[in-house]
Amino acid sequence: MAVNYTNRTGKTYYLREGKTKSGKPRYFFSAQQQGKGEVVDRIPDGYEIYEHPENAQVFLRKIRPQLITDLEKLLVNKAVKALQRSKRYLIDCKNEYITIYESGADVGNFKSIFSDLLKHTPLRPGMTADDAMNALVNATNQHYTAMLRFRLEDKERRTFTAERFCFRGAIDDWINIGGPENLKTLVEMYIELLGTDDFFDTPFF
Repeated sequence: MAVNYTNRTGKTYYLREGKTKSGKPRYFFSAQQQGKGEVVDRIPDGYEIYEHPENAQVFLRKIRPQLITDLEKLLVNKAVKALQRSKRYLIDCKNEYITIYESGADVGNFKSIFSDLLKHTPLRPGMTADDAMNALVNATNQHYTAMLRFRLEDKERRTFTAERFCFRGAIDDWINIGGPENLKTLVEMYIELLGTDDFFDTPFF
C-alpha cells in the first residue's frame, strides 16, 4: 500500500520517489495518487513525515535528534490547551525550540456563523455536529503564525529562554522576553498572555 498522509485540513498526500540530477532518490508528497515519480510503499529508514505548522504542507524529512523531552513538550501542550481563547494553537518541536503557532482565524466567531447552517446539513453516519464543525474549521483555517517559543539554553540544567515574534517593520524577528529560567516558570509567565494585547506589550529582558 502506498504511503499517504492526511493533514489537519483533511487533504491527503501520497509519497512519491523521483531522482535528482545525480541519480539519488528524491522523496516528495503529491496530492495526486497518480503522477510523477514512483509509488513508495514504506517510509525510508531515517526519515519521518512532517506537517508544517504554518500552512499544513507535508514533507518527508530526515529524523533529527530530539533535544526537547516528552515531558517538556507535554508541559507546554497542557498550558496551551488550558487557554480559554477564540484562537487555535499548534505546538512544534524542532532542534532546541518549542514553538507555539496561533491561528489566523477567530474560531469563536466562525462557529457562531456556521452553527445554524450545520444544523440543517446532513452528516455522515457516526459524525456529530461538533465533528463537522471542527472539520470545517480545520479545512478553512489553514494559516498559523509563530508567536511564542522557548529555546533550550542549557542541556544539563534544562533552562530555557522565552522569545516572542516582533511584527514591527523595523524588527520582524524574534526578541528575547525572559530567562534563562526553568521551563515551568516561563510557561506560567507567558503562555497565558497569548491572544491578548498584553502579549505584545511584553518587555525586553
